[in-house]
Amino acid sequence: MDAWAKARYAMVKQQLAQRGIADRAVLDAMREIPREEFVAPALAESAYEDSPLPIDEGQTISQPYIVARMAEALQLGPDDRVLEVGAGSGYAAAVLGKVAREVYAIERHEALAGSAAERCRRLGYDNVHVRHGDGSLGWPEAAPFDAIVVAASGPDVPEPLVDQLAPGGRLLIPVGATRDDQELVRVTRGEDGETHRERLDLVRFVPLVGAGGWTEAGERAATAKPRRPTPA
Repeated sequence: MDAWAKARYAMVKQQLAQRGIADRAVLDAMREIPREEFVAPALAESAYEDSPLPIDEGQTISQPYIVARMAEALQLGPDDRVLEVGAGSGYAAAVLGKVAREVYAIERHEALAGSAAERCRRLGYDNVHVRHGDGSLGWPEAAPFDAIVVAASGPDVPEPLVDQLAPGGRLLIPVGATRDDQELVRVTRGEDGETHRERLDLVRFVPLVGAGGWTEAGERAATAKPRRPTPA
């Protein structure tokens, strides 16, 4: 086992399993995906630290625990189709792609979308599809999705994303008015089309900028109307 593999195994044991992550498919995926390939070469030695790391365009690659926590909370099966909003460097999409059948990832920064797509192709993750666009509006032509995960915080749950959930689908998104007041929310769409909301964790994410989230100036976008799923 090389040094990188040892670092991955240690990360999974110490940062994930010992902190309650129990989904075997998620743990196996994070033992396999080379996180060092998804950060700048100068930061590769820090790839398995218990913290987020900066990437281009002022964005971050999330802390390993957060990636695992969100993947586990999606309750994925091997035949699921997943939408990820906020592809960043492509790391979380690669992890999801090891657990689910297909992953569609959207990134609003064109340069990040291009590099994430190239990286996933180079590493052989052929079931991960990345494109540049406004993730708050989803990927309608690829819908419906069994699971949707948003790696940025919106003022509320974007209605277009809820509409793209398949019956029985799960949507995971941080919601909050500020970076200091966010909670991780899971919305489940029942077979009858009704939605139910659960509050999972307190979190801190970058803003979801787009028509269904925040403006660049930090104001609620005009089309980001509140939608209130029925509490579970």
